[in-house]
Amino acid sequence: MADLTPTRLAQRPQLSEEVADHVRTRIMSGEVRPGDFIRLDETAAGLGVSVTPVREALLTLRGEGLVDLVPRRGYLVSPMSRQDIEDIFWLQAELSKRIIDRAIPRYEAETLEHHSHLIDDFEAASAAGDTDGVVRAQYAIHRSINRVSCSDKLSRFLGNAARYMPYRLYAQDPAWRANALEDNRRMLEALRAADVDAAHAVVDDEFSAGAQLLVEHLDRAGVWDEAREPEAAAQA
Repeated sequence: MADLTPTRLAQRPQLSEEVADHVRTRIMSGEVRPGDFIRLDETAAGLGVSVTPVREALLTLRGEGLVDLVPRRGYLVSPMSRQDIEDIFWLQAELSKRIIDRAIPRYEAETLEHHSHLIDDFEAASAAGDTDGVVRAQYAIHRSINRVSCSDKLSRFLGNAARYMPYRLYAQDPAWRANALEDNRRMLEALRAADVDAAHAVVDDEFSAGAQLLVEHLDRAGVWDEAREPEAAAQA
């Protein structure tokens, strides 16, 4: 389960975005479930911020379809399905493959060497059990490919889709870290060989595995509508 210990964000820039990331992670990791209310005062107190950035964050999440506004009651978590999760990961895979297509012809010895060092950083963070370090390293690896591709707008679309992923949930899982390290190494070899098919295979494996892991986690958390029906029936 993701570590959601309250953290003071009062001095951080882009405060409402930070709060939105925090609440989005709680939703996507199943910490809060569809039908649960997100309390402004409680969220603000837990993060050490005022209510204003929390309200702004919830407006952002409403636009993303993650929360709904109930008049005079507040914001509650929107319904979510397995198909929603699968769609999010499918979109990321398709965008990533397009970016890879553009990046591969642009890779040179220097950028390949830099990419190799980023994988070393990931391996070191994983071996140390450094969750934050793993998140940073994996982000840097993907960002490196995006930058080489020179596809700014496409990379932004991918970044928006990637916001839904609870990265700490993955980074805390030793099995995921081991698989991710292997995928990163496979991708490096595909980049070195300019092998588009091999690179696409890595992307498909990475995102299909990520979707499966998250669906299984949310199954256990009981976030799907059908998982809540017996509870609702018992209360009727």
